Amino acid sequence: MFSPRVALASLSGESDAEWAMAGAEYAGAAFLGGIALDEQTRTAARKLVSRDRTEFLSDDPIEFVDHQLEELSGTPIRPGFNVRSATLPPIRAVAEVCREHDAIVEINAHCRQEEMCETGAGQSLLRNPDRLCEQVRVANETGATVSVKLRTEVSGVDLPNLARRVTDMGAAIIHVDAMDSEHVIADIAETTDCFLIANNGVRDEATVFEYLEHGADAVSIGRPSDRPEVLSRVRRATDEWFAEVVA
Repeated sequence: MFSPRVALASLSGESDAEWAMAGAEYAGAAFLGGIALDEQTRTAARKLVSRDRTEFLSDDPIEFVDHQLEELSGTPIRPGFNVRSATLPPIRAVAEVCREHDAIVEINAHCRQEEMCETGAGQSLLRNPDRLCEQVRVANETGATVSVKLRTEVSGVDLPNLARRVTDMGAAIIHVDAMDSEHVIADIAETTDCFLIANNGVRDEATVFEYLEHGADAVSIGRPSDRPEVLSRVRRATDEWFAEVVA
C-alpha cells in the first residue's frame, strides 16, 4: 500500500501539499484534508470557520483536490485526500480525481463537530452504516483506492462489524483513531483483511510497537505531523519493527 509504513494524518484545513512534502522524508503516505465537498458540508465548514476552526473552502473543492495532488506528483509520498460529503455525486467526482493521481480517497466517518454531523457526514456515518457503505461503494466504483477514517468510543457502534461491512463494499484501508482503545485495533485486524492504519497518540517506539502488536499494518501521526523529531522517532521505530518481521 505504501512504504515506509508511516502516514501523516489530516488536520482539517491545515493538511495541504506543502505540509505533506515537508514530511515526505519520514512517511510513505499523507492524508490531506479534510475537505467538505458539497453545499451541505461546505455550509457546515463555514460555520466551523466562524468559530475559529480552520477549513479548506476553495470555490471549487474538486479542482482544489486535483491541484493539490498535482503538486505532489513529483514526490515519493503516496497522497490521500480525506473528504466529507452529505451527497454521493461529489464522492464519485473526487474519487475519479484521486484515481487519476494514484491517490487514496478517504471517506471521513470521523469528524465529530456538531455542524458537520448534522449534515449526515463525519462521525454520524458510524451510526448510519448503510449510508457509509453507499459512499464507499460509489468511490470504489471509480477504481480509486478507498480508505475509511473511523473513530472508536462512539456508543452503540460495533466498529469491527462496521469495518467488515465497508471492506465488503470495497474499502481497501481502514484508518482508525483508536482514542485509547487499542484493543479495537486487534478486533478489526481479526475481522477483516484490510490494510489497517492506527492513529492517536503515535509519538515514539512504545506507541508504534503497541499498535503494531495489536495487528496494525501501519501507523499515522496526527497533531505532531509537523514536528521532525517525532516523525523521525516514529519512522525509525516502524522501520525497525518491519525489518524484524521480514527477517
